[in-house]
Amino acid sequence: MSGRDQGFQDDDGTRPGSGEPEQVPVGPPDGATAAGDATRTGTVAAASGTDAAGTTAPDDGADHDARFFGQPWALAHIFGVEMWERFSFYGMQGILLIYMYYSVADGGLGIPEATATGIVGAYGGTVYLSTILGAWVADRLLGSERVLFFSAWVIMAGHIALALLPSVWGLGVGLILVAVGSGGLKANATAVVGTLYSPKDPRRDAGFSLFYLGINLGAFLGPIVTGFLQSNVGFHWGFGAAAVGMAIGLIQYSFGRKQLPASSRVVANPLPANRRGVMIGIGVAGLLLIVVLVLTGVIRADNLAGIVILATLAAAIAYFSVIISSRAITADDRSRVIGFIPLFVVNVGFWSLYQQQFTVLTIYSDKQLDRTILGWEMPVSWVNSINPIFVIILSGVFAAVWTKLGDRAPSAPVKFSLGAMVMGVAFLLFLPWANGAPNSTPLLAIVLILLVFTIAELFISPPGLSVTTKLAPQRFHTQMVALYFLSIALGTAIAGWLAQFYDPTNEVPYFTILGGIAIVLGLALLAAAKPVLKMMRGVR
Repeated sequence: MSGRDQGFQDDDGTRPGSGEPEQVPVGPPDGATAAGDATRTGTVAAASGTDAAGTTAPDDGADHDARFFGQPWALAHIFGVEMWERFSFYGMQGILLIYMYYSVADGGLGIPEATATGIVGAYGGTVYLSTILGAWVADRLLGSERVLFFSAWVIMAGHIALALLPSVWGLGVGLILVAVGSGGLKANATAVVGTLYSPKDPRRDAGFSLFYLGINLGAFLGPIVTGFLQSNVGFHWGFGAAAVGMAIGLIQYSFGRKQLPASSRVVANPLPANRRGVMIGIGVAGLLLIVVLVLTGVIRADNLAGIVILATLAAAIAYFSVIISSRAITADDRSRVIGFIPLFVVNVGFWSLYQQQFTVLTIYSDKQLDRTILGWEMPVSWVNSINPIFVIILSGVFAAVWTKLGDRAPSAPVKFSLGAMVMGVAFLLFLPWANGAPNSTPLLAIVLILLVFTIAELFISPPGLSVTTKLAPQRFHTQMVALYFLSIALGTAIAGWLAQFYDPTNEVPYFTILGGIAIVLGLALLAAAKPVLKMMRGVR
């Protein structure tokens, strides 16, 4: 879903260790430890992040209003802001790469393609890294609802910067603001949805499905609008449309946010007042360090993807080390965390190919794809609207299949391995048209390839958060889901770094090698499925 992620239930549809249904939302569950706290002023601790989805407000925690397609009217406000945020996010991303590498005469910045794809990958990785920051701020300082609201303002400011500020500085300011804001919103929007329902509310799953529809509607419409404007009046009009879209979502949400339950604003684990100065100092020091590294040339546009990869990898190793070495977890917990490592590696491999929709596939669509339809040339960014259509159609099909199979459904390691192998096949499907003349690949070929992309995604992405939460030791629930998002961040950054090796005049080695690596990764995990399941100690 590449950012169009939704939360997913455990494979058996229940909360681990109970008979209650649980919807696992997007974003690191920063409130995990606080979720076990006793009630605060008459409400169950409304943890931000994942745990917020399972917490309750006063009484049974459900909003019994049913004016929004049978769901609480408050859901319409979150649906709207998330739909418009995804509209702006994917609308901007649909034209971002070509804006960077198109010549100045064509309205772009004239950045070399290899550098531009690295920036896109680093930016995408930073979005997922920012979910951890957004979740922490919600958990310790502001609560999920407030972080969602302020993040929307930051996102809009980023799109305005892209639309109005010239040159590379406008690009840098805009991308930083959008990345930080999107991470904050992604980490908390689904958590706020969770506060509308009690765990036993029968409307809960349908409500999350409706919310997910909003995500994909935005992802579908954004590239169409911005691509049309970019093709007809210029890039900055496209970025301006993204800003307007976010503004519409923000205005609508501003009027409706007061209707959200008080539990959505609870700070799950407040930071003590005597520690706030220290944390502010650490944050300022970190920003100053980054500024110094940029000014001294250590961090440059051409090595940005590599730096994000190294930073994310270091964070992941640190997380794993802290959890595995902790004396606060049992032997079973430690075994489960170790069993998660192969899934982590395969997930990184999957996202490093899947996220090339916004790097290599954009270049391919610009140069190799025949986008002419009855004499009219389709904008490059419209290709990015194909995947959301398939996600909307097929996600329900996959959910029905897993429900029908029940306990006979494949285990998480098998689903991960199948997802990786199908993703590898998707890359090999480029080969019949590889090394072709400009604009020689038929549009239907890309539609077919993106269909396979989506099938791979639905094998590996939906079970991801679910199995992560099941494998997580209770004390480290937050860190484990943070690890899951770090795997996406790492894969996304690698997708940008890999794109430098793509050569439109010699495509066979690129698609063959990467497709083959993905298939080998999947086969290796499939062969190790039984030992991995043994380490997972009863978790499937």
